[in-house]
Amino acid sequence: MLNANSFFDLDSFEHAALFEGITNVWEALARIKSYLETYFQSHGPQILGEVDPGAFLSDDSIFLGEGSVVEAGAYIAGPTHIGRNTVIRHGAYIRGNVVIGDHCIVGHASEVKNAIMLDGSHVPHFAYVGDSILGNRVNLGAGTKLSNLTVVSIKDPIAGKRPTLEITIGGVLCDTGLDKLGAILGDDVQTGCNTVTNPGCLIGPRTLVYSNVSLRKGYYPPDSIIKLRQTLEVVQRD
Repeated sequence: MLNANSFFDLDSFEHAALFEGITNVWEALARIKSYLETYFQSHGPQILGEVDPGAFLSDDSIFLGEGSVVEAGAYIAGPTHIGRNTVIRHGAYIRGNVVIGDHCIVGHASEVKNAIMLDGSHVPHFAYVGDSILGNRVNLGAGTKLSNLTVVSIKDPIAGKRPTLEITIGGVLCDTGLDKLGAILGDDVQTGCNTVTNPGCLIGPRTLVYSNVSLRKGYYPPDSIIKLRQTLEVVQRD
């Protein structure tokens, strides 16, 4: 239930090696940095796509695939690997340790760090994707925030480390081993505008999340609809 194949079809994903040999899907997040370091040591940086004047690429540990475009006003820090036919729009911020697949979008005022975006995933407007994995064809509604750090996550004054995030799944307490964990969104998940996932949300494939939902940490099964119910009152003005 918690392995990568339960969330994603990895058959055509160029970076499927990130998920090889792991038990729990979130373990791939801790591999991104070393995976990219190894990649760039072997292949070096390459800019095969188009970088518009006014875009900023911070260092040389960046790969941009054929047909991809970085629009003016975007900022990309390395190490970052961006696939083919992907668009990084004006005002996007890629903070590094990021793997983005083919046919993806990172849009205006969207920030991505230490994250994996599989093919066809879209983060079009005003989103935060931190320490998270987006499956194939995921779409985040405008203003979606994948929160990655709990409010009470304070560093130990002696060790200088935060506590790791624990999630209860099926009545079993799982220690993720990560002090930062956003969300894992399976293939074809969609969120409505202004959705907030609290740290440690695992959402199964093809699930829909209604607008304005604040989703508690935990596991949400595939093919679900997560609804928000509100009571509205309309009164006559004096």
